[in-house]
Amino acid sequence: MPNDIAHWRAQIFAKLLLVVFLLGSATAVPSVLLAASEGMWSIVVIDIVALLWLAAIWRLRRLPYTLRVLNFLAIAFVVGIGLLLKVGPVSQIYLMAIPVLAALLLGLRPALWTLGLAGLAVMVVGFEQNSRLYIEGMPDYGFLKAAIITLNFMFMTAVLTLSCAVLLQHLARSFSELQNHQAELSALNAELRLTSAAVSRLNDMVLIAEVNQEDGAAVQHIIFVNEAFERRTGYRRGEVLGRSLRLLQGPDTETAVLDHIERAMARSEAVRAELLNYTKAGEPYWVETELVPFADEGGVNTHWVAVERDITERKKSQDDIHRLAFFDVLTGLPNRRLLMDRIDKLLASSERGATYSAVMFIDLDRFKTINDARGHATGDALLCNAAARLSQLMRKADTVARIGGDEFVVLLGHLAHDLHAATHAALTVAEKIRAAIGRDFEIEGQSYNSTASIGVTMLPKAGGDAEGQSAQDLLREADTAMYRAKAEGRNGIAFFETAMQAEVERRLTMERDLAAALAAGELQMHVQAQVDRSGRAVGGELLMRWPLAGGDMVPPHVFIPVAEESGLIVELGAWALRQACEAVLRLAQAGLAMPLSVNVSPTQFRQADFVEVVQRTLADTGAPAAMLVLEVTEGLLIDKMDETIARMHQLAALGLRFSIDDFGTGYSSLAYLKKMPLYELKIDRSFIMDTPDDANSRALVQSILAMAGHLGLRVVAEGVETQAQADFLIANACACMQGYLYARPMPLAALIERLQSNTAVAAA
Repeated sequence: MPNDIAHWRAQIFAKLLLVVFLLGSATAVPSVLLAASEGMWSIVVIDIVALLWLAAIWRLRRLPYTLRVLNFLAIAFVVGIGLLLKVGPVSQIYLMAIPVLAALLLGLRPALWTLGLAGLAVMVVGFEQNSRLYIEGMPDYGFLKAAIITLNFMFMTAVLTLSCAVLLQHLARSFSELQNHQAELSALNAELRLTSAAVSRLNDMVLIAEVNQEDGAAVQHIIFVNEAFERRTGYRRGEVLGRSLRLLQGPDTETAVLDHIERAMARSEAVRAELLNYTKAGEPYWVETELVPFADEGGVNTHWVAVERDITERKKSQDDIHRLAFFDVLTGLPNRRLLMDRIDKLLASSERGATYSAVMFIDLDRFKTINDARGHATGDALLCNAAARLSQLMRKADTVARIGGDEFVVLLGHLAHDLHAATHAALTVAEKIRAAIGRDFEIEGQSYNSTASIGVTMLPKAGGDAEGQSAQDLLREADTAMYRAKAEGRNGIAFFETAMQAEVERRLTMERDLAAALAAGELQMHVQAQVDRSGRAVGGELLMRWPLAGGDMVPPHVFIPVAEESGLIVELGAWALRQACEAVLRLAQAGLAMPLSVNVSPTQFRQADFVEVVQRTLADTGAPAAMLVLEVTEGLLIDKMDETIARMHQLAALGLRFSIDDFGTGYSSLAYLKKMPLYELKIDRSFIMDTPDDANSRALVQSILAMAGHLGLRVVAEGVETQAQADFLIANACACMQGYLYARPMPLAALIERLQSNTAVAAA
């Protein structure tokens, strides 16, 4: 580089000055003495001035380099001119040295300028008559003599000057190139050190293997591993150098993946794979590895670089996600998603193999009671125990799945080629399941008992029924059969029949149509009058009616259970309550004020916001609470009696009155009568229909009337259809009667018209 050449020249100049000063001092003293002895005072002056001038340049080191060099060259020039004039041609050597030194110390351009100046000086001196410049045999003609001397001087001086200058230029260029190469080499070395340090400290594991030929086959021997490799594997670098890349493989490393890697390496192709490796201590861990080949200039693969990333946690997360996606968290059994996939596969394989299989839907009876009474921890333990018992009964080829709550599904694959034999085998397994679940469960020192209701469907279906059959169809069929088993008393087994599905579809259709009828305002509330012993209307019961487009009616005993099962009963009950409030107001406007009864289902009554709903309905309509009687059944008291009675007292505080519907047919204990804020009892029609002929019915009715009288409760007898029944009730002091003998249920408008026109049945 230029700065380096300048530094080099400065060093050369400093040493040159010292040498010239010392040699000049050593030669100047004798020269001065000799010149003085001969009376050559000009020589004395020149030597002394040159020596002093040189000493000044040597001492004044702070002067710029170029100025000092020019002064040094000026000394040589002055001395050369002086000696040329006094001594003769031999002194040309001083002038010849000036361009050479300029080339050496300043460069080519200054050297050429000093060369020209020296040549000019020789030319000028050559014209001087007193100078000692002459050539033997040459006429002493000034110009010719000066020209010849100058040309010879310039030729030789130019050769020396240009040689030095060109040599120095090439030297400078070589030096610059060397400096550039050194800089590049330093940069490469720095980059190599940085790369080496970075690779050593990478979190990813790096291995470099050298390819060697052994017995005609390429073998890879490890020549480098980084710190991450040492940390993860437990191997020190010295323990693995020279060993094969297969060092980390173990018993569970997938052979298919290794074969894939070997095929790629045989073709010298980069390859990426996920491998199960093992540490020095034998601990398995997963890596994502990428192997890259490196070839020499001839294209021969000489090395492999393997970069491995630890993905053990990612694999664990993937396994966890897979378990969450396909297995039940509590029991570890397959969940619904995996179950449906296995049913599809079982359906396909059963059809191909012409064998019959079975799907069983298992529901634990009384599980909700145990779970509610003892808590979720006990319930979860019961489910886990049940899952374990089911798993122990099954073959490896079978599947036990939990699809939610206390519901399990069992797949029995390829039972037999004959449907009858397969059905018998499925029944045998179902009986084993029922017996296993029926054994007591021991949980934390307590014994709990549960049974199983099991629905079974066979697959594939025969004939046309098999077409389009899906996992959803089979699961629905088994579920339908299970509900049949539960409806028949629980702890039983039921096989699916086509009629079951037709019944389910009918109920589903009814549920959908009922919701649509309610939304469209197609439902109606009819009123059946309640009369006293004189036949006068003293109240009425609101009864829900569902008319169809053709004029037919859907009986309440058909659609009310559907509403109960679907949860639609809550919405129906709220609508009926509002209709009752509006009916009370219409009767009052017609001058026929009398209380009306409206039925409240247990499901509706147990809603957390039932009291608020009643309060809001009364406030919205403005109906007097005292004119409403809420009819509830004895079944309401089976669950959470204290909470139910407390809620009844809240409603009674609003002014509402309560009636026990179908009294005597439900809850057997009568202790609740003294706790409840009751207004009346309704004797079920099943007791009335056999009176007065049946002695037992007659005795029961008389007992209820007597008990109600002692408790101060009003009694309404339902289903009065004959005069004999009415006479019996009147004779036994029954205050109120309801039945076809007096009036059928009718629209409110018709009842108002009848009451207003018929004084015999006018409201009191």
